[in-house]
Amino acid sequence: MITTLAVRDEQGGSPSCFVIGPIGNSYAPHGSPEREAYEHHLRIFEQVIAPACERHGITPLRADGIAHAGDINEQICRHVIQSDLVIADVSGGNPNVMYELGLRHITGKPTIHIGEHGQLPFDIASIRTIHYHPSRSGLADARGIIENALEVGLRDGFEPLTPARVLRGIQTADGTPALPGSEEEQGEEAPGLLDEFAAIEDGLEQVTEDMDAIAKAIETIGALTEQHGAEISQLGQANVPMSARLAAVARYAESIGAPAEELKDTAHAFAGRMTSLDSGVRAALGLIEITPRDEWGEGTEEFLRQLLGLEAAAQEGMAGLGGFGTAVDGLVGLSRHLRKPVKNISSAVRQVTSVTACIEDWAGAARTLIQRTAG
Repeated sequence: MITTLAVRDEQGGSPSCFVIGPIGNSYAPHGSPEREAYEHHLRIFEQVIAPACERHGITPLRADGIAHAGDINEQICRHVIQSDLVIADVSGGNPNVMYELGLRHITGKPTIHIGEHGQLPFDIASIRTIHYHPSRSGLADARGIIENALEVGLRDGFEPLTPARVLRGIQTADGTPALPGSEEEQGEEAPGLLDEFAAIEDGLEQVTEDMDAIAKAIETIGALTEQHGAEISQLGQANVPMSARLAAVARYAESIGAPAEELKDTAHAFAGRMTSLDSGVRAALGLIEITPRDEWGEGTEEFLRQLLGLEAAAQEGMAGLGGFGTAVDGLVGLSRHLRKPVKNISSAVRQVTSVTACIEDWAGAARTLIQRTAG
């Protein structure tokens, strides 16, 4: 049973609401992409988010509306973590937005996702999101949906998103999730920094196993391709009947059918696992960044180095993957027998390629944190 998280401050007043999303550059020249991005997202804020919030007495705040002097990055992190409610515009998968969103997810606090139709990033496309079209009527519709979501949430509470439920997994004595900052969470059994991402380490180990399985499947297909390719080439040079060459291609297609199917299934599982892990890993990295070094504990640096090791394994295991996919695609025209295995291989290559960029991002952040410690 999923419980809800109520959003009310201790005095019974309106909750605080922080808005994360692309902002652009208000000082960029007119007509430039940066200025157009600023105008677009300001319009989303002013015509969709702000009026929906104000309908319920909530005053939303964007990063460029923070009036206090200080380190803007630290201020943003504090708002992301401490605000009662966050509304996140995930359009286009802006890296800063995804980082802040990952940090927010690990708090378990209410978050509403919105995004322009057709512009949702792959790694969070499965999370419930309010879509909007940039047309006048589309923005009005989105505003109404957000108003309804706020009304229900303020009345009945907000359901924690899947990443928060998976990452935290905190249970009180009666079996209900403990709220961040509650007495249950502040006791001796309260999860610390390492507890928050211990489960992620298991996921990373499974990711490594997935990559090993993918590399082995590719190696198997490559060996079979070399073996049968030599036979097909010899038949072509011997000027044998076309039926004999077609039979050889059919044998080749049959031989790679099972490993191609296995490759597709493994790549699908790998992509799904990476999608689930991405927000959690980014959130863990964010928590490490704002946690004093003397509170890290020995396991924290080990976790960071695990991400570096994962990057090395990905670079080694996935080397030449794109070229392999291109070469296989060229075979599909030889015979109908090859269509299914080639389709499976191509699908696997696309899925793996689309999500391995996350590993480079994780490792880059981990490298920066380790270097900062060394300095």
